[in-house]
Amino acid sequence: MSTLLVFTNLPDRAAAERLADQLLERRLAACVNILAPCRSVYRWKGAVQHDEEHPMLIKTTRERYAALEQALRAGHPYELPEIIAVPIERGLPAYLQWVAGETQI
Repeated sequence: MSTLLVFTNLPDRAAAERLADQLLERRLAACVNILAPCRSVYRWKGAVQHDEEHPMLIKTTRERYAALEQALRAGHPYELPEIIAVPIERGLPAYLQWVAGETQI
């Protein structure tokens, strides 16, 4: 089983916590870290935006990714949410096994 780290950003802490709870309840993630707010600067619809966002680090498996992405899109307040998944190439084997076990249905 392959482990992934998925990144997304939410506009406020309450929205991030609600989404994290939903992901855990549905076993789409083993763990979600909600980080301190950051400043995001990006171009959207022809204008440069400056927004405060709350980054989320989501640990899941490749097997659960499609369902996780669907849940993120459905529960995310943005029209086009940032959803980026990167494979975890190495890690503490016991932790990676825990992620696998917590995301099994």
